[in-house]
Amino acid sequence: MLAGATLASTANAQERVRWQVPIAFPSHLVGLSTPVVHLSETLEAISGGNINLRYYEPGELIPPFEILDAVSEGRYPAGYTWIGYDQGSIPVLPLLSGPPFGMEPPAFMAWHYFGDGDELLQEVYEPYGVKALLCGVIGPEAAGWFAEPLESLDQIDGLRIRFAGIGGRVMERLGASVTMLPGGELYQAMERGTIDAMEFSAPAVDRILGMQEIVQNYVMPGWHQTYTTSHLLVNQETWDGLTDLSRAQIETGCRSATLFGFSESEWENPQALAEFEAEGVNAQTLSPEILAELEAVTMQVLEEMSSDDALFARVLESQREWMAVHGNWHSKGYLPRSYYAPKSD
Repeated sequence: MLAGATLASTANAQERVRWQVPIAFPSHLVGLSTPVVHLSETLEAISGGNINLRYYEPGELIPPFEILDAVSEGRYPAGYTWIGYDQGSIPVLPLLSGPPFGMEPPAFMAWHYFGDGDELLQEVYEPYGVKALLCGVIGPEAAGWFAEPLESLDQIDGLRIRFAGIGGRVMERLGASVTMLPGGELYQAMERGTIDAMEFSAPAVDRILGMQEIVQNYVMPGWHQTYTTSHLLVNQETWDGLTDLSRAQIETGCRSATLFGFSESEWENPQALAEFEAEGVNAQTLSPEILAELEAVTMQVLEEMSSDDALFARVLESQREWMAVHGNWHSKGYLPRSYYAPKSD
């Protein structure tokens, strides 16, 4: 009774936070946006109703690609997004939101929480007056939907393709015409032939978008994004104006949302892939030769971007140093993937 009374007293004494939060993806997309739903519900519960984070679907308040500017300018206190959308103005962001041939999610989370990751993230956003909170992680995306199996990278030349992040630069280097479209526009773009091929996310999300109704060749693995993050971007003045208790609750909520999104996506993605295959979708695995070629082009692009941007170079160096340490542990401490794959009779 005393404990309950203490909690009730704390909740009653806490400041009231009422945030309108635009989000970049529809709130039902597994692992990409469902964490913000979890975050909103969690904050309502742990604050005793004092923190109300009301999220708005893409376009309800502002277009998805305007979230950073809106938060930076103080038009909205916070926004929930894939920060790689802002790579045009902040080139380093794809490294923090999902780079090609990068870490797997557990290694990334270790680097973010215990290594240089969070400190570098705050340094990136400091000039924009924004506090960035990791608030979601999923595993690798699919490499995309293509009309025909990819047997050679020569097939990329001339394609009109939707591709995000640094992987988009790799596609351009291979001769593709790359465009960036939000998820809500992709079905019609593929159906009408505005684009020839596309990548968006992992199987559970791609299934929601309905791409299997148009294209039957699904290419994997997700070499271009070995993890995908979602972040809660908060206006720095708004963040600084919160009490320690409110900040701690929001940080705790985002950590919970990150675990929620990762776990949910790892549950849903295998099932979605199995459903694709049962329906006749060709789930193609790229050959080692093609992956090696993609890696070689990717390394060229990364080195060029590093030479153009000192912060990009620092983040990439920190990630590579950790990947070398973690990779040694992963290769020796974990069973080979062949033990995990389905065994044939």
